[in-house]
Amino acid sequence: QLQLVESGGGLVQAGGSLRLSCTASRRFYTSAVVAWFRQPPGKEREFVALTRSFDRTTYADTVKGRFTISRLTGGNTVYLQMNNLKPEDTAVYYCAHSSRYGLDVQTYDTWGQGTQVTVSS
Repeated sequence: QLQLVESGGGLVQAGGSLRLSCTASRRFYTSAVVAWFRQPPGKEREFVALTRSFDRTTYADTVKGRFTISRLTGGNTVYLQMNNLKPEDTAVYYCAHSSRYGLDVQTYDTWGQGTQVTVSS
């Protein structure tokens, strides 16, 4: 069974950068959809970004131009480079896997445990 582990979270000042990693227990299939979601304190889990076959990516409007999702073909790690971080980016960030494309939580059947990102003003 596929397992996902996130790492790279931490405390950073506004305007700073962090790179999150999502490492899988096996390589991602080319057809896999791998996404990052986040859950701010007291709020619902929300879509951040995803990567899928042929290096296609999708971003939430709130992070477009600041965050970059990437993965190496045939590898087992997906990255989320986060630049120009804002206090409203503070959340627990989760990596998720699906065989189908979608921006909603219900599309994804495998989740990591999450990593905390805190952005101070």
